[in-house]
Amino acid sequence: MKKSLRLLVPFFAFILLVALIGCSNDASQDASDDSGDSTEETEDTSEERMEVTIMTTAFAPDPVDSDSPALQAIEDYTNMDINLQLVANANYDDRFNVTLASGDLPHIMMATKTASFINAARDGAFWDITDYLDDYDNLSQANEIVLNNISVDGRIYGVYRERPLGRNAVTINKEWLDNLGLDIPQTIDEFYEVLRAFTYDDPNQSGEDDTYGMVVSEWHGPWDVMQLWFDVPNEWGFDENGELLPDFMFDEYMDALNFFKKIYDEGLVNEDFAVMDSGQWFDPVVNGTAGVVVDVADQANRLQNRITENYTDDEIILDVFGAVEGPNGFRNKPTPGYHGMLAISRTAVQTEDELRRVLQFLNDLNDEVPQNLSYNGVEGIHHEIIDGELVITAQQDGGELFDKEVMDLNQFQMGIPEARFLKGPQTALQEKADQVMEENLDIVVPNPAEPLVSPTYTERGTQLDNIIEDARIMYIVGQIDEAGLQDEIELWLRSGGTEYIEEINEAYQIAQDAQ
Repeated sequence: MKKSLRLLVPFFAFILLVALIGCSNDASQDASDDSGDSTEETEDTSEERMEVTIMTTAFAPDPVDSDSPALQAIEDYTNMDINLQLVANANYDDRFNVTLASGDLPHIMMATKTASFINAARDGAFWDITDYLDDYDNLSQANEIVLNNISVDGRIYGVYRERPLGRNAVTINKEWLDNLGLDIPQTIDEFYEVLRAFTYDDPNQSGEDDTYGMVVSEWHGPWDVMQLWFDVPNEWGFDENGELLPDFMFDEYMDALNFFKKIYDEGLVNEDFAVMDSGQWFDPVVNGTAGVVVDVADQANRLQNRITENYTDDEIILDVFGAVEGPNGFRNKPTPGYHGMLAISRTAVQTEDELRRVLQFLNDLNDEVPQNLSYNGVEGIHHEIIDGELVITAQQDGGELFDKEVMDLNQFQMGIPEARFLKGPQTALQEKADQVMEENLDIVVPNPAEPLVSPTYTERGTQLDNIIEDARIMYIVGQIDEAGLQDEIELWLRSGGTEYIEEINEAYQIAQDAQ
């Protein structure tokens, strides 16, 4: 009997210990339940996976499939099963419209701000997420200018895919500046002096008259960017009565045009700009004929690489800056700041709970881990970190593995509030371009009419734009004077411009009332 009792004592002790541990675990769980945030994390990670179908563009010859380890890692991170419907970019608009008409929409569709998307949003095909964005740590940091640009009647119907808002900039030949003892221009007057010196002061020290200041092509973008330096509104501005009017109806527009005409008359810009094929636009900078081009900041790296392939920092002859100071300080024309948006279907996502789950998924995709997986793939399979630097190994030997398993994953990436993925080594010029784009965010001037829709412009926008663009060119090259320019503006008004202005102001008021 004593022997049996000695055997039972350790057993009872063990049972008591297990009971105590169980109580301790229960207490810990209770404490966790009372802590709020930790409970949410536990619930989020314990949720069953939800299947989400995404339709977006494809660029790889072999679109990524469900076997991709990078896609599977994104699924694990977001706790979602992702079904990709990848459509060749060239066919995407047609496929979007066909899918929209069918009524059988995926959970998420990449949409551009076309008339069909706008009408679908107004008809309730997509969730209005305006009042939900602030509930998510990444999505709540979306740029206000870009949100305005993608809005429809003042409301948000998708999460935008970020592109640099402050991308417009000036590339300049720094070697020529150094040869002439000049600095990067800071004002409009200094910009003019640089163009004059690049044209007449032998900046390449060849002893020949073989250079000129700035190259412009038939594309109107550079004029649009530079005219903002003169305090011209960004496409639309408010008059003294608070009415929205197009940029060419403001006095500052004539100031800009007179400057453009001056540099043209003095030979500081290429004489053939109005007919120069944009495919040849950058050749004069590459071959050392022109010293300035107004385009995007990252163009500087591409041009430098054409001048000296795989260049090193000590071979850099180009530089980049954002803008010069005008009457009211530094001003820069922003890009739209996005390339399409991820819209959430109301037919596939039927309840608010499902909507919040999809929004959480989109929010989580902006974290560093999914961004790296989307752009660089899985470490050890698609890339390596060698001496602290990213090397995309899967792009070697033709890059078929990278194309098949990674390339199109960034087509449902948003980059909000910023790009967080690793990048390969950058040159000093690339770093400068990134710095310029960041600094430009402080001086970009939004277009108040960017999100607004005019039926007249939808129908006759190309005709209206051509009237003004042709008139600007004719004024710069001296084919018409200011009176002739006014005649062209009157033609614009008679051709639908009056209705366009009325519709834009009506749409603006509707958007204001909706906010």
